[in-house]
Amino acid sequence: MIPKKIKSLIFDFGGVISKTLFETHELTEAALKLPPNTLQWRGPFDPDSDSLWKSMQDNKISERDYWKIRTNEVGSLLKKDWTEISDFVRAARGTQPLDIIRPEALQIIDFAVKKNIRLAVLSNELDLFYGEGFRDKLPFLNSFEIIHDATYTNILKPDPRSYNSCLKDLGLSADQCIFIDDQPKNILGAKRVGLNAIQFNVLKPKESFLAVLDLLK
Repeated sequence: MIPKKIKSLIFDFGGVISKTLFETHELTEAALKLPPNTLQWRGPFDPDSDSLWKSMQDNKISERDYWKIRTNEVGSLLKKDWTEISDFVRAARGTQPLDIIRPEALQIIDFAVKKNIRLAVLSNELDLFYGEGFRDKLPFLNSFEIIHDATYTNILKPDPRSYNSCLKDLGLSADQCIFIDDQPKNILGAKRVGLNAIQFNVLKPKESFLAVLDLLK
């Protein structure tokens, strides 16, 4: 059971605060001037048709490997020599980053601020995917006290050091925090260090955030 007095929400970024690239194929195709329905990979929205995603879920490749392969594929379509994942993501999302932020995430962030619940991001690849300067285009991130990004630490979830480092910077114990992530392995890792963990369902984002909200009331 999650205790009543929660002092911090720790969010994963991609998939939880921002929509997944799978959900925004139309925006990506428009931004990159690709014909509609060019991008067919759907990840968790149609795993049976995305063997690469299933390989990632089976821990045969990492999430970074998955997106490197997709980056190379899309770069090849555009005859671009993209060497970094951020090359793809910035081209797809860089001009209007707020368009891909979940409105429900902004609502719960606002609620947490009003309730004096401290906010943190614990991401494996925030700047790796979105590029430096992306955060500056998202004013709501000013409400976040801590942003732990494995782009720089190279300590990725579900390594316990990742969670514990964030907790140390917050100065809080694991049972005082709720951790929210869309990857099952990261939820398991969080629970192993004692965090209250809620798996975010990208197929049902509204319901996922309502579940978090119910725990804070």
